[in-house]
Amino acid sequence: MTQERDRRWRMVLGEAAADELDSAPLSGHDLGMDRALGALYDDDPQKKGGLGGSSPSVARWLGDIRSYFTTTVVQVLQQDALERLGLERLLLEPEMLAATVPDVNLVATLLTLAKVIPKKTRETARAVVKQVVDDVERRLRGTLVQGLRRATRRAARTHRPRAKEIDWDRTIRANLTRAVVVGDRVLPVPARLVGWRSRAASLHDVILLVDQSGSMATSVVYAGILGAVMASVRAVRVHFVAFDTNLVDLSTHLHDPVELLFGTQLGGGTDIRQALAYARTLIRRPEKTVVVLISDLFEGGDPHPMLAEAKAIATSGATMVALLALADSGRPAYDQLNGSALAALGIPSFAVTPERFPELMAAALEGRDLTTWATSQGLITTRENSVIDEIPD
Repeated sequence: MTQERDRRWRMVLGEAAADELDSAPLSGHDLGMDRALGALYDDDPQKKGGLGGSSPSVARWLGDIRSYFTTTVVQVLQQDALERLGLERLLLEPEMLAATVPDVNLVATLLTLAKVIPKKTRETARAVVKQVVDDVERRLRGTLVQGLRRATRRAARTHRPRAKEIDWDRTIRANLTRAVVVGDRVLPVPARLVGWRSRAASLHDVILLVDQSGSMATSVVYAGILGAVMASVRAVRVHFVAFDTNLVDLSTHLHDPVELLFGTQLGGGTDIRQALAYARTLIRRPEKTVVVLISDLFEGGDPHPMLAEAKAIATSGATMVALLALADSGRPAYDQLNGSALAALGIPSFAVTPERFPELMAAALEGRDLTTWATSQGLITTRENSVIDEIPD
């Protein structure tokens, strides 16, 4: 009884009372809740949020509190955060927001707070998001588009073309060593035909499953922008699915990455199984489908149903990869057990920077072994373990 009383007082008084109430150390859910409250209410200035490099932690915190508190309490905490973390002026004064130096971290914070941004600031917020979207797209579009086109052209090439699919220039050059002389003419013998499959036959499907929990905030931003760029390539059909404990298919917004990003709802829990199950319904031609799960793999429920869905995708013939982060740091915090279980299924798990994403997608569309590719690039962070034996068929 005394220990339970001390635990409650410890939760009320915060970390400052830890020494006096050392008979009730916190762990698990209580410790996570205490840290979330301490990040907002502790007086230590080192723990404050802010709008600079700490923006990712602000976005992560805004997501974490949803898993610890009821909706009513979350609303109170968000309002306090607007004042204590220096966000109130940013959201209430368009002039201040317009004067900030926009970056992906700021965009992640704005998207997390999208529903509480006052009406008079919304257009300024959208303008800030668009500025960052345009900058990232300008920086990465050329490399990504060129890589996708090159990869899809290679994948579309065939040595068993139908008559209308024959590339006669390439066929003649490929058979010059087999030429025969007939009278005064040299004629190539077309022993090897080279051609191109029809657009419908060579079309690739890319399914982006994007975890929108608070810890994945910057990955969501980059995924939305890069997904929109991929959707502009005619040989690639992109599906963009954002998920937490619910999911939303935002594929129809890929033509407008700003609208797509505002369609996400950063924060909340994680149900990867549900997202993978939905992805299976989108797979029509497994051999032409790449499923990219962008998540830190912290599954909210029992991981075995999630791994069973991943196994079904892997055995269907589709290519699947788990990106633990799509962020500038390239250093993910992730569920290592689930990562290892996916590796045992032949599904590599690693993080990439946005600059490396075009290389990854080119390798996937060309049908290259992604585990081998990632290892050669020094990207592999997970190795298989025996947990796969527990995954049901």
